[in-house]
Amino acid sequence: MTITHTKNTQNKRITYQTDGYVCLIGLNRVDKRNAFDSHMIAQLSQALTDYEADSELRCALIFAHGEHFTAGLDLMELQDKLDKGVFAFDSTQIDPWGISGKQRTKPVVVAVQGTCFTAGIELMLNSDVVIASDDCNFAQMEVQRGIMPFGGATVRFVAAAGWQKAMPYLLTGKPFDATTADKLGLVSEVVPKGKQYDRAFELATEISKAAPLGVQSLLASAQDAARHGADSALANIHSFLPPLFNSDDAKEGVMSMVERREAQFKGR
Repeated sequence: MTITHTKNTQNKRITYQTDGYVCLIGLNRVDKRNAFDSHMIAQLSQALTDYEADSELRCALIFAHGEHFTAGLDLMELQDKLDKGVFAFDSTQIDPWGISGKQRTKPVVVAVQGTCFTAGIELMLNSDVVIASDDCNFAQMEVQRGIMPFGGATVRFVAAAGWQKAMPYLLTGKPFDATTADKLGLVSEVVPKGKQYDRAFELATEISKAAPLGVQSLLASAQDAARHGADSALANIHSFLPPLFNSDDAKEGVMSMVERREAQFKGR
């Protein structure tokens, strides 16, 4: 893989690189098993905000440096900051957990390995595709720390797995493995240890070759359904069609089919 652009990030809690149309965002606090402190949270938000704003980028891949995806939140560092807006994102910022801030319009793929606790699971649940290595160990353990999940698990974990399947893990904080995560619908695929990044990059590349306007409209409709229900999404679905059918990409899609070649979409 050839990296075409690298962006320096303060304190290097998060690495930011691009490869063609794909944005590579790495969790990089290896000595703390990539636990999220306030700096790492702010830098991840900035990386996703930069990705969202860059019209040349079509898909992001969030991965982790080191053996573990994340041990969750660094509660010792965050304890006196939780009521000071560390998780408050304004209308110009992307919230990595999709609770507040600007709504993301472009796809995100996540590759996870090793430990993936609490905020890591919720980061997965707010993404679009999740590739997990078979050595993953998960736990939504907030209730064992005197708090509750506040990055979306109370909604998205339940939506993915169903009430009766989700609650035993949410209410106890007990751990589960990659096979169980797959059965619960929390991940897209489970792959052998060490293969998660390559598979995730392969999918991110495939997504980046699709028509960007079509991908973004599809995501917007799916997000509408998730946030406001099926009736809202179905009522709005035809509003996406006129600009899509009149786009250069739609013409390119037809021509590539007629000419039996791979389409070259421009996002116009």
